[in-house]
Amino acid sequence: MLSSLKRLVVGRPLRSDRLGETLLSKRLALPIFASDPLSSVAYATQEILLVLTLGGLSYLFLAPWVALGVVVLLAVVVASYRQVVRAYPSGGGSYEVASRNLGPSAGLVVAAALMVDYIMTVAVSVAAGVDNIISAVPSLNPHRVVICAGFVVALMAMNLRGVRESGKTFAWPTYLFIGGVLTMISVGIGRAVLGDAPVAESAGWQVRPEQVGLTGLALALLTLRAFASGCTALTGVEAISNGVPAFKPPKAENAARTMLAMGVTAITMFAGITALALVAEVQVAEHTCDLVGFPGNCETDPQRTVIAQLAAAVFGGGSVGFYLIQATTALILILAANTAFNGFPLLSSILAQDRYLPRQLHTRGDRLAFSNGIIVLAVVAGAVIWLFDGSVTRLIQLYILGVFTSFTLSQAGMVRHWNRALAAERHPAARRRLHRSRVINALGGLLTGLVLVIVLATKFTHGAYLVVIAVPVLYGLMRTIRRHYERVSAELEPEPGGIVMPSRVHAVVLVSRVHRPTLQALAYARATRPDSLTAVTVAINGDDVARLQQQWADRDLPVPLTLLESPYREITNPVLDYVNRLRQEGPRGLVVVYIPEYIVGRWWEQLLHNQSALRLKARLLFQRRVMVVSVPWQLESSHGQDGRETVTAGHRQR
Repeated sequence: MLSSLKRLVVGRPLRSDRLGETLLSKRLALPIFASDPLSSVAYATQEILLVLTLGGLSYLFLAPWVALGVVVLLAVVVASYRQVVRAYPSGGGSYEVASRNLGPSAGLVVAAALMVDYIMTVAVSVAAGVDNIISAVPSLNPHRVVICAGFVVALMAMNLRGVRESGKTFAWPTYLFIGGVLTMISVGIGRAVLGDAPVAESAGWQVRPEQVGLTGLALALLTLRAFASGCTALTGVEAISNGVPAFKPPKAENAARTMLAMGVTAITMFAGITALALVAEVQVAEHTCDLVGFPGNCETDPQRTVIAQLAAAVFGGGSVGFYLIQATTALILILAANTAFNGFPLLSSILAQDRYLPRQLHTRGDRLAFSNGIIVLAVVAGAVIWLFDGSVTRLIQLYILGVFTSFTLSQAGMVRHWNRALAAERHPAARRRLHRSRVINALGGLLTGLVLVIVLATKFTHGAYLVVIAVPVLYGLMRTIRRHYERVSAELEPEPGGIVMPSRVHAVVLVSRVHRPTLQALAYARATRPDSLTAVTVAINGDDVARLQQQWADRDLPVPLTLLESPYREITNPVLDYVNRLRQEGPRGLVVVYIPEYIVGRWWEQLLHNQSALRLKARLLFQRRVMVVSVPWQLESSHGQDGRETVTAGHRQR
């Protein structure tokens, strides 16, 4: 049943040699890797307005300048990562750049920051998508967390089916969203130019400011905080640089072109939404009760998102255009989490290959996706959504700190990369190209480093401190995992002289009564021809011991039977003591313990058998110079568990 359910959700397994069939064209790669930055425009403008209205409506004049700063930064970062894609097409992205040019420690900081950011991408994107659904259907507000969790599970299932298949699913909502938003911007701006500017439902409301009379440093801090919140538009830009191996050849060139298309589209939509929001006089506030004139119950009723108000103003509140914008916005925001579902498993796979994460994260699943990484991301992101009640306002405070950490270190690493390349290059034309690339990355590093300081200063007390804690914790965890793998590898390295042959082999067969599994274990142990062979039973019940001795004598078994006393009715310790005595007979002696086991076919039967054997085996495995051999005996209930076994048995019967 479980296998059938897995096939229904994931699909049939794909052969390893079909990996090339999952490579992506630019048309499919754009919605897969760029849905996060493209969808961020749906709430980046809103985050700017939310911060500026803390001081009242009079400070909204700063919004165009803040948005311009975000646009410039986005253009520079896109240009910078196009250099990364071409210089490092293997898919390591920021992690590989920082590791190679700044050292392993810097690479791990980048990796930890990106992993936190990918988790927050899923949490924020899904929560923002559900926000837009609730804007259209307010009655769903009490079920916010459950709806978010359902979407996370659905995204996990789609990604487990494979990159290409999920890409086909995600392509049409992404392109519908782009088309719908560009149409809304064109119609809205066109109406404004013709003198019929759209008016938002909140245009007549007032905002009760939390701070009044801001000037000087306080005003600068408000502006910087608004800019930091607007920088959410840059999240996910680096995902393409992590996913270069998933592109069709020429991989680097296709990835660079896709990144350019993503940058141009995101800048156009973000600038258009911001301009339209100011034209339509959209009013939003961090706390709904600060909106003077809000028609509902501010304690329970949610305020509409900025993009929902714009769609209602341009197309009409109950129009097809309004619901189309809301549906596609909700879809793209939820599917934006797919950027993380592609980036996180790829990054964790590279880290696992470098032995900084468990090796299981490097393994591809049935559909050639990194299934373990997908599942880990879904579980952790779901937990974050639950902890923060699916609130975008609370989650957004933890966002973008990680991504700007990786941006800054990556660009610094690229500057060092170009410095080395310039030292080896002598051709004038090539040197001019290298100089241009270095300038782009240096500018990118300078700007993203400045933004990192701004984000840290303005968001630290609002929740960003949690990220400041999480990144070093992840860094330390990955360091610990690497040290463990190195220590294990060193211990497993063979010595120059090879393995010394044991001087004697003592075979011990554990016996509870004389039955088929016991006789099979005795036969197997005798076939190995050890130096000594003993059957051992623990004497707990006198009647059972007497019966066992009688059966042993009746069958005239050619193996001595040793009784171990157990006055406290315990099995494990007497056997361990006996095995230890055998070990002490010689420094190079080896003890092999044979344990007969029943193999059952039903899970509940496993609870009824082999419990003593499992406990004993767990203790014996930690003893030096002791080998544990399980001798299985298949019961009737296990015969149907392997189709090949059943077919073979059928042939034997015929």
